[in-house]
Amino acid sequence: MRAPEVAQPPRPDGKSGDLAAAVIHDAQRLVSLEVALAKQEIKDLVMANAVAAGLVAAGGLLLLPGVLVAIPSLVVLLIPWHWEAALAWVVLYVAIGAGLAFYGKTRFRVGLPAKTLASLKESKEWALRRMRSTVR
Repeated sequence: MRAPEVAQPPRPDGKSGDLAAAVIHDAQRLVSLEVALAKQEIKDLVMANAVAAGLVAAGGLLLLPGVLVAIPSLVVLLIPWHWEAALAWVVLYVAIGAGLAFYGKTRFRVGLPAKTLASLKESKEWALRRMRSTVR
């Protein structure tokens, strides 16, 4: 990802006005970079959750035939020797479907973007230090 392009900040030559302008310029650039980082982290989170939702949906789609096969299996139970095959299909569908659904559920992540929060904290400390040094 490319950082947004900005004009060169004014060169501080010791005047407090120039120093304050440089701090403001740096803070503006920092804010735009923070916004870009937050956008990227949110995009990554949405993509990961989309994959997890797909896995849950696939698990649900496999569970449905498992249930639909289970009903005829009860009928087959009344006929000797055929119930083993029906039961094997039910177990297979249910096992695969449940496995995909649980795997997809574990992939969901919901929370605040950690890198952005840490970067914002560092930026705040930097801006406070910079402002204190400019005031002197």
